[in-house]
This record gives sequence, C-alpha cells and structure tokens, in this order.
Amino acid sequence: MKRGLLATAAFASMLSMGAVTAEAKTFVYCSEGSPEGFTPALYTSGTSFDASSRNIYNRLVEFERGSTIMQPGLAESWEVSEDGLSYTFKLRPGVKFHTTKYFTPSRELNADDVLFSFNRQWKADHPYHKVSGGTYEYFTGYVSFPDILQTIEKVDDLTVKFTLQKPDAAFISKIAIDFASIHSAEYAQQMMDAGTPEKFDQEPIGTGPFQFVSYQKDAFIRYQANETYWSGRAPLDKLVFAITPDAQVAYQKLAAGECHLVPYPNQADLAAIEANKDLTVDSQEGMNVGYLAFNTEKKPFDDKRVRQALNYAMNKESIIKAVFQGAGNAAKNPLPPTLWGYNEEIQDYPYDPAKAKALLAEAGVTDLSTNIWAMPVKRPYNPNARRMAELIQADWANVGVNAEIVSMEWGEYLSRSQKGDHDTVLLGWTADYPDPDNFLSLLNCASAKSGGNRARWCHKEFDDLFQEAVKVSDPDKRTQLYEQAQAVFKEEAPWVTVAHSVVHKAMSNKVVDFRIDPLGGHVFYGVDLEE
Repeated sequence: MKRGLLATAAFASMLSMGAVTAEAKTFVYCSEGSPEGFTPALYTSGTSFDASSRNIYNRLVEFERGSTIMQPGLAESWEVSEDGLSYTFKLRPGVKFHTTKYFTPSRELNADDVLFSFNRQWKADHPYHKVSGGTYEYFTGYVSFPDILQTIEKVDDLTVKFTLQKPDAAFISKIAIDFASIHSAEYAQQMMDAGTPEKFDQEPIGTGPFQFVSYQKDAFIRYQANETYWSGRAPLDKLVFAITPDAQVAYQKLAAGECHLVPYPNQADLAAIEANKDLTVDSQEGMNVGYLAFNTEKKPFDDKRVRQALNYAMNKESIIKAVFQGAGNAAKNPLPPTLWGYNEEIQDYPYDPAKAKALLAEAGVTDLSTNIWAMPVKRPYNPNARRMAELIQADWANVGVNAEIVSMEWGEYLSRSQKGDHDTVLLGWTADYPDPDNFLSLLNCASAKSGGNRARWCHKEFDDLFQEAVKVSDPDKRTQLYEQAQAVFKEEAPWVTVAHSVVHKAMSNKVVDFRIDPLGGHVFYGVDLEE
C-alpha cells in the first residue's frame, strides 16, 4: 500500500482539525475499536475503559502504572476496622475537576462526588440510575456490591465511610477497578437541571491527567492534558485515539509514522516490526484467559454432557497454533497460571472426537445446529476471533454439529451477548486486580443475573465456594476454596477455556516510558515522546 493512502479519512480529519501540530507534543494511539461510551460504570470492555477511566478519571485507590501494586488515588489514606467491615477514606484535598467548554466547576472534589459515583449504580431511585440505560454489570455482577455494601456515608467533606454487610478480602482491590471511577456530582446536577442528563455520559468530566475534547465514532477521540492535574501535568500535550480496527492497517500507520503505538499487532507482522529500526515491540505474559461460553439457559447446553462433548471436540492445540502463532498457551482453568490460587492438578479435556460423539449420543443430541459468536475486534486474549471460530466450526462439524458464525459491531456484540442472544460466544478476560475472585466472579450467580456471566451459569456448589472464599482472610484457606471451585467448573464445563496469551505492544522508538499494564489497560500518563 502506498504511503499516501495510509491516512484514513479519520486521520485526515484529525490533521485538518489541528489535532496533530508541530507545536504540540501529540501522541497518537491506534486503538482497536470505538468505545461504548465514556462512563466506565456502564460498560465492561477494555476498549471503553482505555477511552475513559484510564485516562480521564481517577479512583479512590489505584494500581501503580505498569504493576499490580496498590497506591493512593483520590483517597490519600484509608483505615480498616478490626472486624473488616468498615473502610474510612480520607480524600485528597485540592483535587480539581476538568474545566471544558461545556463545564466549569465551582468547587473541588469532595465526598458528595464519591457518594454520587457509587449511589448511581446502587440505588434504583437515584436520579441517574436509569440514565443511558445502564445495567452496571461490574457493580451488580462481577463484584456483587449490592450483596456486600451496607452503607456509604459522608463523614465530612473529605471523609467517606463504607460499611460492609460481611467481610470482603478483595474490597480495596475492587474499588480500584474502572467502574469505581469518581465523577462530578456538580456536573451531573447541571446536566439534569438542563434536561440533558445523557450528555453527562457522552461529554465526560473527570479529575484525571487528560480531559476530553471531541469524539467521532469509528474515527477518533481527542484529548488534551489536564493543566491542573493533582499528580502533576502529563508530559504529553495532546492524546489522540485513531480508531483502527484492522490490525494490518494499524501496522501500516505505525510504519508510516502516523501513529505511535499499536496495542494488538498481528503475530505475522512482529518480525517485520522488530526488523524496522524505527520501531520496537514490547512483550509480557498476559494475566488473561480467552474462552468460549455456552449459553446454559438454552437447550441442549443446559446438559453438561453436551458442554463436555464440545470441549472434547475442539482441537485446542491446533487452534492455538493457528490463531496465536506461538504467543499463547492452552488454558485449562478460568484463572491464568500467573495468578495465585491456580489449580495445577486440574486435567484439561483432551482432543477426543470419539468421546465427543459418544457423549452427544448419550445426551440424545443429533443433528445439532447452533452458532458461534465471534468478536469483531482483536483483544489481548484473542487476536483473531473470526479465525478461531472457523476452526471450532470445522472441529464441531467432525462430530456432527453444524455451527453458524455470527459477528456484529463490538458494542452490539457485548450488549446482545449480555442479554443472552447467543448460543455460544467467544470472549475473554484480563485481570482488573490480581485476585482469583476477579476471574471466578465471571461465573457466579450474581453475574448470571446481570448478564456479565455470558454462560448464564448459576451452580450452587461453585457459588458457595466462591462466596466463602471472598469472606476468608487466610490466603491458604482462600486458595483451597478457589482450587475446589475450579474443579467444579471443569466438571460442569460452562466454558471451553481456550488460551492464555502473551501480550505484544508495537510502538515507535520515539515513545518514552510506555509500560505494559499487567491488568490490560493502556495508560498514557507518564508517557513522553522524544523530540
């Protein structure tokens, strides 16, 4: 492809709007897709979190950039009661919200903003609870806060107290997740008073290192540095997300100098990138899992023999070789092996078409027609969902199962799979925090109700083990419970666990101090560009 053809209409539009100028230090990130929106509590995808929580907002407690170490965020300190039921946070004084063309704050961050941010998700009668049609999948399902929280109280303007119904060993880690980003209650009230509450979720205001400027769906997002950021102004002046779903096009843009970082390069392009003196590739073993979930509410997937059969029917090693091309390892558990609590004793389902046919016959299933939903975007846990689906389709055909491959726009894919429209769906997970709870919560009963559990699987023995482990502070006891839960999972087979991937980031040699996030995010605060 010629150099002059590489600038897409989106990028040309950015140039004409002055998004990239000689005067401003502008970082261009070739993001893999359009965000679902800019209020992280409403969504679950890393695409939306990169565009919102990881660069626009802050949380009370945060993970140190490029690590899983906890550090103070908007709360400069906190205290935990001896019984583990109360957490009191002291807010950082002097934190300013963004000032934009559509909002000028009259005050600094205070406890009202914290209460607003959590109560919107928690309280059905909250004025913003139904705005933008949010389901609050993290709050209600993955972290099950309605079952954990007792009260959230404003002690004074800079002090907030959370009281729990029961101890939760992972509570501090959970409030460091994207859904717990802190928003401006003043801005929310202003939009409500104006009769335009949806703008609150479309034109974000945060306290983070970059502030929102503009967005054109499937084209670009523009940000600028927050001049009054409480932790110090970012080295970059401007940040541009050039939305580029095609990894080959993203690589061509990178090679042409039209973007600085590509998050999910094709495996086939890595050698060429490494051979280019102007580019570099960083790699890290990912804390993730890619899976295929069966919709257990639909027949015949309510029968574990059918789910087990289709596990046996998949030639997983062949799939990993073709799709991951050396950058993935077979997954036998829903947890990655890099995470504590991983059950080494679990035996995976081997590739055994004869066993698959026998189990289908035992379940009385013949001439099964189904579907495989394949993601339209590259994700760290699955670099090519369409190709993976094609290989699974062929494997299942060998045991008499006819599967249609279904794909659609990323936001619709997530929304419809949450509602359970699929028979089977390819998805995956990258850790939000380094605790088995974060992965196994994808399979608990609360997540099944909220739709976050794409298998829509609620199993009492598994759920009891999961719930007990969350309440236990002894790490050895928690490990034992999580290992038992993984054994139940493997027997019941609500997923085919496919792979854990190695994560690659391709970037210009001009990029200074970009750090791969073990939790899967793309954080640009602290990143610089050489002149």
